[in-house]
Amino acid sequence: MDLQYIKDKLSLLPMQPGCYLMKDKDGTVIYVGKAKKLKNRVSSYFVGSHNYKTTKLVQEIVDFEYIVTDSEKEALLLEINLIKDYAPKYNISFMDNKYYPYIQLTKERHPRLKIVRNAKDKKHKHFGPFPDGTAARETFKLLNRLYPLRKCNHIPKKTCLYYQLNQCLGPCVNEVDEEEYKKITKQITQFIQGDTKEIIDDLQNKMMQASESLNFELAKEYRDLIQHINHVTSKQHVQFADQIDRDIFGYYQDKGYLSLQLFFMRNGKLLARDLNLVPLQDVHEQITQFIVGFYQENTYPKEILLPEDI
Repeated sequence: MDLQYIKDKLSLLPMQPGCYLMKDKDGTVIYVGKAKKLKNRVSSYFVGSHNYKTTKLVQEIVDFEYIVTDSEKEALLLEINLIKDYAPKYNISFMDNKYYPYIQLTKERHPRLKIVRNAKDKKHKHFGPFPDGTAARETFKLLNRLYPLRKCNHIPKKTCLYYQLNQCLGPCVNEVDEEEYKKITKQITQFIQGDTKEIIDDLQNKMMQASESLNFELAKEYRDLIQHINHVTSKQHVQFADQIDRDIFGYYQDKGYLSLQLFFMRNGKLLARDLNLVPLQDVHEQITQFIVGFYQENTYPKEILLPEDI
């Protein structure tokens, strides 16, 4: 490190908010930070004593850049984007580029279901986010069995196996009324919101009819489908009657580590949680950075619950 060079650059720093990028001897960005006052924050790295991580970082700094912003809020947003762009080795984020899966119902002439990793495309209807890929895939497969939407990416010129299994309306050979699709969309929405009584009652009636006709193989299929519905829709540990979508954040710090937990509540049902454990730096700054970064990649629920002191 050329101390005189660093000292000269520090003297040029403004007392304004912004972001700074620390670089090593190869010109690689190794750390990105934000500051309310750039001059004070960046200068603090080169005076006094620090913890092990910061001391190790300073030893590798050969140069730095900075970007002035109009506010602390702008600096926070810019910091998150810069960390994603450069992936500096000394930055620790909770969920770097972590996209939760959604089930997408496309708004095409002949709609279909897809699993996607974000819900930014507002042209289509999205359900989620699901806490993990397995939950999304199980629900996706079940919906495709229950509701006869097309499964193919491009409509073929002849029918496929799904049409023979009554799992597709066959838009390749049939003219499907848009009202039929609106009805299916409503049923899918009700299903994901946990309203499965109607579909289960219908399947139970079909199971009884198949059994009375001595078609036990078909009756077993209906029974298995009912069990699968109950399995998928019962994956919650707490349920509120208000049916509100919530994201609930909580944290705990101990022995130099910060634990942050995110609970997903959808339609009043607590589906799952995501746990993150990282070395403790600045509690409020780390949590704020995580929350802002999370909602850059995921949709807002109706409510977001935070610890009282945040």
